[in-house]
Amino acid sequence: MTAAPAPLPAEVAGWWERVNGSPAWQDGIFCALAVLYGIVAAASCIQVARIQCRVPEYGWTIQKVFQFLNFGVNGARCSIFAFRRLVQQVNPPIFQHVILDLPGLAFFTTYAVLALFWAEILYQARGLMANRLRLGFYTINVVVYALQGFLWLCLWWNPNHSMLVISKLFVAGLSFFTAFGFLLYGGRLFLMLKYFPLESKGRQQKLREVGRVASICFCCFMARCIMVCFNAFNKEADLDVLDHPVLNFFYYLLVEILPSSLVLYILRRIPAKLQLSQYHLLSSG
Repeated sequence: MTAAPAPLPAEVAGWWERVNGSPAWQDGIFCALAVLYGIVAAASCIQVARIQCRVPEYGWTIQKVFQFLNFGVNGARCSIFAFRRLVQQVNPPIFQHVILDLPGLAFFTTYAVLALFWAEILYQARGLMANRLRLGFYTINVVVYALQGFLWLCLWWNPNHSMLVISKLFVAGLSFFTAFGFLLYGGRLFLMLKYFPLESKGRQQKLREVGRVASICFCCFMARCIMVCFNAFNKEADLDVLDHPVLNFFYYLLVEILPSSLVLYILRRIPAKLQLSQYHLLSSG
């Protein structure tokens, strides 16, 4: 007969309860999250400005869109945590779910842009038509947002625990398929770059960049999938309430702040400034 797991020491359990139940600790942790998200948002905004100043001729490239979406997602999270107590007072409660869940969907869209970029490189390198990739990207995003909107309506119409679990499992499934997408396209692009000729310009640097970013994104979305599933079936791990600030801190630090910071650092390079060719005047004769 297996022995029951030993309970936490009274000092540890008491500290945990004191921190979660203390308004001062709650405000402090949520403010810390707001500051961290604000730093990441500021870094993305600076990167967008740098790219625009360096090569304004390129317009809205995928790199610039990715950085801008990062700015929007992290800025939204910063605002939510800065005004978390006001968010908890929003009525009807369904709007609280919308406010808290929408940045997570935008986070999915942001990193799906990166997977789209890699998929386009793969298709173009193999001489395949990449036009349908963007259509597929837009279609998937429309379907995802429509399904989440339908779940919000169902939760508004019938606000029970089962509907809340289904809504969270939808986010978990979305995270799982996003992780699979990074494993598929990141792995294929990594292998393609690995077998490029050794003298290819920037091959080793691009190889390390793709490998690191794909690994970070895969681990990030898999961790998000596992944690959301745990959150769905365990009321003691609810992230949508004020009195679980420690769980909020570690969850958002591990699945959004830290991965975003690492990816932004790895992708910090901006395009080289265009060098104008020297044109020779043609004589009228």
